[in-house]
Amino acid sequence: MSERYPGYDVLAKRNTPSWNETTRRVIDERLAQDPHAHQFFTDEEWPTLQALCRRIVPQAPGRTCFAPLAAMIDAKLVADAGDGYRHASMPDHREAWRRGLRALDQEAQTRHGARFHALEPAVQDELLKAVQRGDAHAEAWGDMRPEEFFKRRVLHDVVGAYYAHPRSWNEIGFGGPASPRGYVRMQYDRRDPWEAAEARPGQEERIRKLNAHVG
Repeated sequence: MSERYPGYDVLAKRNTPSWNETTRRVIDERLAQDPHAHQFFTDEEWPTLQALCRRIVPQAPGRTCFAPLAAMIDAKLVADAGDGYRHASMPDHREAWRRGLRALDQEAQTRHGARFHALEPAVQDELLKAVQRGDAHAEAWGDMRPEEFFKRRVLHDVVGAYYAHPRSWNEIGFGGPASPRGYVRMQYDRRDPWEAAEARPGQEERIRKLNAHVG
């Protein structure tokens, strides 16, 4: 449970008017995602992607809001589910990911003599900061700028996958796609009775009881 939204569990909405059968099916698919399954990425690319996801959104083993980020990205690429647009500075999202992971491993080998996933977390972070700055020059980057890959693919896809997963919604008080019920109170600082309440310091116990009945 999130301490920002204590007592709130979005999955309690499953059999309420907040979710219809389509929503329940999509959420069930996300909850059933095998964290080790990959079809798009090769066995060589897979550990690099997993390590990258762990550094962008660290998740403790066994954490309640665990989301299988690498598997979610893989599934998106298998389905060729794009963003509906493509930046002129970037290749197709499938090509961008293949090239980016290959370049990340080349950078790691050149600088540290090992592939990215084999490096210590602090060293991985420093390498990712260099990529974010554009201070990366591996041949595999080609004409794709490393800082653009970091911004438009890594951050976009990894963080997007995290907050697309139902286990992450408790952290932000999100109720999921409210269909067929919908949302009514759209103004600032107003919420519908079926939305989670945010706790301010000292209010945690009162809000916990309130959120326990949100559905």
